[in-house]
Amino acid sequence: MQSEIKIGQRFKFNVLDENPSQERQAVVTRVLSDTEEGLGPEVGFYLACWVEAYELPETQPRTTLVFERGVDFNVYLDGRQVSITLL
Repeated sequence: MQSEIKIGQRFKFNVLDENPSQERQAVVTRVLSDTEEGLGPEVGFYLACWVEAYELPETQPRTTLVFERGVDFNVYLDGRQVSITLL
């Protein structure tokens, strides 16, 4: 996710533990490393990067979603695994 996703990039995502899983869309607002997120080096054993995004359609006030890519190459939102498709 880190090497492909850029600020302004739109993507679809599904929370994998929801039945049925509703496809949602979002737009990337920031891509951060562990250091930029203000975490110590030990978090590098668990997380590879952080992506902040807002969901489409936009709501007022805008809700920021924080996606984390783990070193297991899975992506998580609020601790739940999600699948992501770049648009």
